[in-house]
Amino acid sequence: MTTHVTVPGMTGEEMIALVKKHTLFEWSAQSKVDPLPVAKAKGVYFWTPEGKRFLDFNSQLMSVNIGHGDPRVIEAIHQQASTLAYANPFMATEPRARLGAKLAEITPGDIDTFFFTNGGAESNENAIKIARLFTGRHKILARYRSYHGATAGSMSLTGDPRRWANEPGIPGVIRVFDPYHGIERGWDTVEQALRNVEEVIQLEGPQNIAAFILEPVTGTNGVLVPPDGYLQGVREICTRHGILLIADEVMSGFGRTGEWFAVDHWKVVPDLITMAKGLTSSYLPLGAVGMRHHIAKYFQDQVFYGGLTYNSHPMGCAAALATIRVYEEDHLIENARRMGQSLKQLLSELASRHPSVGAVRSIGLFGLVELIRNRKTREPMAPFNGGSEEMAALRAFFLEHGLYTFVRWNTFFTNPPLCISEKELREGFAIIDRGLEAADKAVVG
Repeated sequence: MTTHVTVPGMTGEEMIALVKKHTLFEWSAQSKVDPLPVAKAKGVYFWTPEGKRFLDFNSQLMSVNIGHGDPRVIEAIHQQASTLAYANPFMATEPRARLGAKLAEITPGDIDTFFFTNGGAESNENAIKIARLFTGRHKILARYRSYHGATAGSMSLTGDPRRWANEPGIPGVIRVFDPYHGIERGWDTVEQALRNVEEVIQLEGPQNIAAFILEPVTGTNGVLVPPDGYLQGVREICTRHGILLIADEVMSGFGRTGEWFAVDHWKVVPDLITMAKGLTSSYLPLGAVGMRHHIAKYFQDQVFYGGLTYNSHPMGCAAALATIRVYEEDHLIENARRMGQSLKQLLSELASRHPSVGAVRSIGLFGLVELIRNRKTREPMAPFNGGSEEMAALRAFFLEHGLYTFVRWNTFFTNPPLCISEKELREGFAIIDRGLEAADKAVVG
């Protein structure tokens, strides 16, 4: 049942009118934008100005991992703003010092040095810059079913169709296939997937390739959980050819998968690791590139050619430190693991009840449902890079009944904050269950 709470301030209509008149929305033709007005948020819920409550089943942009409105993070931001709101990046500050040391504790292996950025795209930009400077090589391997950000370099790394309109991008990016080939074709074996990677490396010349960037668990392109052995195989290939492995953990990091970082599930240590989103739970913008000790050591005597006005911003670093404390104090990594088992079971039940569900995937509280319209051919409910009436209707049903999540192509996501309870999780799935009844009617075969 949807709860209404009165929130003072602008009405939803007033917000929408002004933001549409004076601001530009991303990835959209502006005449077709229909934004959801938001005035307040707490825990796993947010409210419109008129008081309609939504269960946030996507953690906003897969990023508000600790939940909304945590007073410990808010107080840390307030205290830092009162003490030192900004210092330029050539200076040392206490939050910068403490955050670097804390991240060295929780990141894999001997990653112990960090360059702080404003977000995930800039982290990936700087990761490829570091890789090229360190190796003296130019080419970067990336995958097709990937998203790495919307700046010039990170968009070039991105494989999904958002890249197309931004091409030509930066030179030197080459692509390999993912282990997954869509709902109709399914998965390669680990051996096939690794052979594909090895073949591209040989054709491009391993001596020319600086790095291979990948999302350990692919995010917006399908929550693709790699089969056991794949990441270990990629690590071995990269090591053998002197290619740096960059793990883009912007979305999959900070407990989302039930470990601090997704690579931890497979005991793989990347050479570079990028992060943002869950680093501050998006309370303030902050990203980072972490690097192994021998890479950091290289820059002791060699210039790192990179910089940002807001690098190591004191308020962002303070927010990150407080956020990490919340993960630890509230045992949110463990809760993501525990609730992840419930999520997996609920997804499985959806698949058994609804003929429109062609596949479900999850790891921790990182989940996705793929819909099909034909059980025999496994034709997706919406085409690649497209929509359909059924998917639009499903999204409208979710919003009408107070559930917020991403509906993209033939998929929708189940990525709630890591603080979610069993009761709240089941509340979301009850809405999903009802919404899929209409999608089922479109299924043939």
